Amino acid sequence: MQKADEVGLDLVELSASAKPPVCRVMDYGKYRYEQSKKQAEAKKKQTTVEVKEIKLRPKTEKHDLDFKIRNIRKFLTQKNKVKVTLRFRGREIVYANSIGVTVLNKIGEAIEDIGTIQQEPKMEGRQMVMFVVPKT
Repeated sequence: MQKADEVGLDLVELSASAKPPVCRVMDYGKYRYEQSKKQAEAKKKQTTVEVKEIKLRPKTEKHDLDFKIRNIRKFLTQKNKVKVTLRFRGREIVYANSIGVTVLNKIGEAIEDIGTIQQEPKMEGRQMVMFVVPKT
């Protein structure tokens, strides 16, 4: 502590559990500043992946389906995951295994050049869900 006072710096304890405890004479303010800069740099390089959701119905017309596929492609180029939800209402649930799977497979084929299917179509209550991720 006397050496730190003589030099005008701080005595910083690095490892308290070691025998004897490890300390260093340094400028603590400068050390904290450098640590915050390192954290900011790491945060800047970090990418966040959002999950975007596209909702459909089993009897969605071709033009509307093409529009939804175009949005899925846009989300995949932005490096986001896409959750494609096909919602069945009333008696439409009868078509879940025929029309529902066909529609989701058609979407999978349309985006196979830029994305891959992470989770195959599966039923969750009254809706069928499929996850698509961008190709790496």
